[in-house]
Amino acid sequence: QVQLVESGGGLVQPGGSLRLSCTASGFTFSSYAMTWYRQAPGKERELVATITSTGRSTNYADSVKGRFTISRDNAKNTVYLQMNSLKPEDTAVYYCKFVKTIGNIVYWGQGTQVTVSS
Repeated sequence: QVQLVESGGGLVQPGGSLRLSCTASGFTFSSYAMTWYRQAPGKERELVATITSTGRSTNYADSVKGRFTISRDNAKNTVYLQMNSLKPEDTAVYYCKFVKTIGNIVYWGQGTQVTVSS
């Protein structure tokens, strides 16, 4: 049974930092690229960052480049999102996602709330 469990969200002041974690189980984590998305109130879910299965390649949305860093630890079945210089517009529920290539099945975590406010 596939599970993705996000953690690490919370309330932080503008300019602050948070590190999100997404711990996976039920599949061969090291074989799949992983992606972080976010969804702000009243907005569509948007891609934040992607990392390949080995961690050698990453991609970011323009809005977070230079501030966020995606990484993974395949020994711990965990993908991380380090978020620095946070802005109020980063406020959203953050989700991790992967796509099982056989059957093209999409799996999402339950999300973790990030609120950036003074």
